[in-house]
Amino acid sequence: MSDSAGTGTGLGTPDRGSSARTVEGRRPGRLKRATTFYKQVVAELRKVIWPTRRELLTYTSVVLVFVLFMTAVVSIYDFLFSQGVLKVFGNG
Repeated sequence: MSDSAGTGTGLGTPDRGSSARTVEGRRPGRLKRATTFYKQVVAELRKVIWPTRRELLTYTSVVLVFVLFMTAVVSIYDFLFSQGVLKVFGNG
């Protein structure tokens, strides 16, 4: 075994020269970092598989129908429980 186990394999301490620092050893300015971030966001958005218009309309309608159904279920339970409470405890 040598003293340099893990060196160069990504194990152990990180290489100080490979970080996001400039030649002078300082971090890049805010504008440079913001520009880099924006470029990375655009690059990631290009990888996204966007739904077609038909798929989008289908997904939207399914969600709306499900929300309406769940609203109806909760409303029915609310009505039934309120009627039950009025029967048990009376009107006032």
